[in-house]
Parts: sequence; C-alpha cells; structure tokens
Amino acid sequence: MADLYSRLGVPRGADEKAIKSAYRTLAKELHPDRNKDNPRAAERFSDVTKAYDILSDKAQRAKYDRGEIDENGDQKAPFGFGRGGARPGSAQNGGFGGGGFGGGGFGGGRAGTQEFGTDDLLNELFGRRGGMGGGGRPGGNPFGGASQPPPQKGADVQYRLPIPFEEAAELKPQRVTLRNGKTIEVKLPQGFEDGQTIKLTGQGEEGPGGKGDARVTLSIKPHKYFRKDGDDIRIDLPVRLEEAVMGAKVRVPTTSGGVMLTIPKGTNGGTVMRLKGKGFSKKPSGRGDLLVTIEIDIPAGDEALEAFVQSWDADRARDPRADL
Repeated sequence: MADLYSRLGVPRGADEKAIKSAYRTLAKELHPDRNKDNPRAAERFSDVTKAYDILSDKAQRAKYDRGEIDENGDQKAPFGFGRGGARPGSAQNGGFGGGGFGGGGFGGGRAGTQEFGTDDLLNELFGRRGGMGGGGRPGGNPFGGASQPPPQKGADVQYRLPIPFEEAAELKPQRVTLRNGKTIEVKLPQGFEDGQTIKLTGQGEEGPGGKGDARVTLSIKPHKYFRKDGDDIRIDLPVRLEEAVMGAKVRVPTTSGGVMLTIPKGTNGGTVMRLKGKGFSKKPSGRGDLLVTIEIDIPAGDEALEAFVQSWDADRARDPRADL
C-alpha cells in the first residue's frame, strides 16, 4: 500500500500549503460527481482523501510519521502483539470518531487539532454550503451524505416558427435552423394551438450539466381565404345567382386540395355548409370541419337582370322579413 505522501504526490517534508494544494488538484480530478462512469476514480478519490484527512491534521500526521498509525489511521499494535483492533478514537472504540469514513464524520471531530478540514475544502472546491449532515459526504456520491443539486444545464434558446396555414392544418413537418447552423425537422403535435411552445430537448446552449433545450413557439400564418375557428376552418364561398336559385356543384378549396360541393336549389346567402374532417387536428385525435358560408354574388349594372327583377311580381308580393 502506497504511503500517504505518495498518494498525494508530495515529499515527506511538504508543508501544509503544499499538501492542501496537492489534494485540491486531485480532488477536482477524481471527485465521483465528475467520474460517474469510472469506479477506479472513486477508489483513488477515497485514497487521496484519506491521506489528506490524516496529513492535514497535525496530531495525526505526527503519529503517522512516528509510525504509531497506519495509512488507514488505525493504531499500530506494539511490537510482538500483532496487528488488529480499532484505533483509539474510532467509532468502534466509542471515542471521538476520528477521520476516514467511520465515526463522527469525514474529515472532522478528531481528538487532534485540524488546521483545514476536508469538508471545508470540498465545499470550497464544489460550491457546497453548510455542514456535512449526519457525518456523510456531500454530493450523493458513494460515500453517502446529503444529495446535492446536479450541475446546471446550459441556457434554453427561444425560437419562433411561422407555419403556413395549410401546412399547420395538415400537420406537415417543419424545419427549424438553430443558432449553430444545424437544421432539424420539427413534428407538429396533434391539436396544437397558435402560440403554443414545444420543447426540443438538448438543442440549447452548452453548460456544466449538459445542453439546455430549444423552445419553439408555433405561429400559424394568416391566410387570404381561410380563418381558424377553434378546430374548424371557415371560408366564404361566392356563388352566382343562377347557382343559388337552380342548384349546382361547385368547387371549394380545402387545406388539402379542392373538393366538389353540392349547392341545393334555392340556397340563400349566408347559408353555412359543413365539410366534415376538413379542419384542424383535434386532441387526442380526429379533425374539425370546414364551414362554408355561401355568398350570392350579384353583378352590378346588369340591365337584363334588373329588367327581370322589375317584372317579377311574385317576388314583390313576398315579405321575407315578416317574422322579424
């Protein structure tokens, strides 16, 4: 077993400043929070911390230098009595709970005077505050103790994604160019709303705890003819007087292409006709409808039409507002 000075990489005559500096460097490199997939690093961290635990305490270091305790801080038996038993002051002896991993804590509570504690140094190195809590190690590592918050992730990045009306209704995937120049495809969620924000995990800024997220606000572009009404879409459809009076089949646009709509005879202006399943997507599934409002287009300055209406006595005798 390597002696304590070799573990820290310092000579036997090293002063307290050199010991502390050596441990600071090794603790940063080997701390389990930074080596979660490297069990060997955790073992070395244990070894160098145990070495620092003893060498940073003047009384313990003197005992070690005189050969009274070993590298674990255990009392060495007198010559001829063999080895074994707990060292004075350890938890097994009901004493003060010296250093190491047993007793009253890690790096604190020795009978001797410690100039700078392991706990304080770790708190300084890794930004921890307060005491050790129950004699354990901070950081939720293999040594026990209170769990610490994970390293902070990078900042989230905000984006705005304007979507063409028809593509929003049909849930067509969209492409977003990120700040780093990378272009990714975004799948629109079922039943999304204008102004809704979706999260792209891990597409934000870099940070100590990994990348943040990209948050994309979805914006539906206005359309020349279509209007969104909840899950439905509305459109005004002009028809000729002849088509309204005599009935006809006319072509009406939808977000997925034109379809034929039957206009019954005698259809009045303002009549709303419904094309099922031609609206926006709904949660958890399905689609709204396309609501078509009929508008009768009367040509201005048509003398023949004006003459016909003037001679149409039956229409003048009718009062369409009688029920108002």
